[in-house]
Amino acid sequence: MRATKAVQKILSNYEGETPGVKANLCRILMEGKLGGTGKMIILPVDQGFEHGPARSFAPNPAGYDPHYHYQLAIDAGLNAYAAPLGSLEAGADTFAGQIPTILKLNSSNSLMSDTAGKNQAVTGSVADALRLGCAAIGFTIYPGSDMALDMFEEIVEMRREAAASGIATVIWSYPRGEAISKSGETAIDVAAYAAHIAALLGAHIIKIKLSTDHLMLPEAKKVYEDQSIAIADMAQRVKHCVDASFAGRRLIVFSGGAAKGADAVYDDARAIRDGGGNGSIIGRNSFQRDRGEALAMLSKLVEIYRGRA
Repeated sequence: MRATKAVQKILSNYEGETPGVKANLCRILMEGKLGGTGKMIILPVDQGFEHGPARSFAPNPAGYDPHYHYQLAIDAGLNAYAAPLGSLEAGADTFAGQIPTILKLNSSNSLMSDTAGKNQAVTGSVADALRLGCAAIGFTIYPGSDMALDMFEEIVEMRREAAASGIATVIWSYPRGEAISKSGETAIDVAAYAAHIAALLGAHIIKIKLSTDHLMLPEAKKVYEDQSIAIADMAQRVKHCVDASFAGRRLIVFSGGAAKGADAVYDDARAIRDGGGNGSIIGRNSFQRDRGEALAMLSKLVEIYRGRA
């Protein structure tokens, strides 16, 4: 597989990495309809763990079958498919080599009490990722949780093991927990901080949520105001998070969030594109739709990231 100049430039930013990690990043970046552009759309299907099967798949019952998600990602021409161990194992042989996969190594669930610390259980291993032929591992951290330091230490060790085996690391960096207000979870100062933490922990691809113009941290707010940091619109906020990701030296994608209208999904993608982000990792807004509608929407997103819509 040849790498375009755009992909070669991105890979050159990962100066400390092994050829194996760069090869797997190249696999993801060169796959699908956006292959070679430096932009990505990834399908993540880990919501069954966090929200339960009915909340995740009843809107489109075909989604109860893990094969559906593999095929959707392939037919839509996406860059990769991310899921927990059981989901990937359920189709690993049938779809071997047809799309890069990302093994999500930790998960939370909705059956925990409200008093439990915000944390995720480790549910897979780097050895599993190797066995399944995955291009990357995925791991969620919760900056702002009382359990955050444990999560940081877990992913540093897993990332080291994965890199030694030539596997890339994607970090879901989602602020939440005891130190974060509900509005603070998507505040721009907190979102940029979360992206930066993921970069510092060694993420090859950073996943965060799109942010609002709210500023949660008083000391940070002073700096944003004194330095006149532009955060008024979504594209400006995306750019700020790109800056926080080592001035764009690390790939950063943005989650699609809860299910919403197609026009809102398209507007988000345009803001990500215009702000210099690398793309979308879009789950419920794709697999909860009818297959035909999902394929049409994902095709339109490809056109947006290509600057054609």
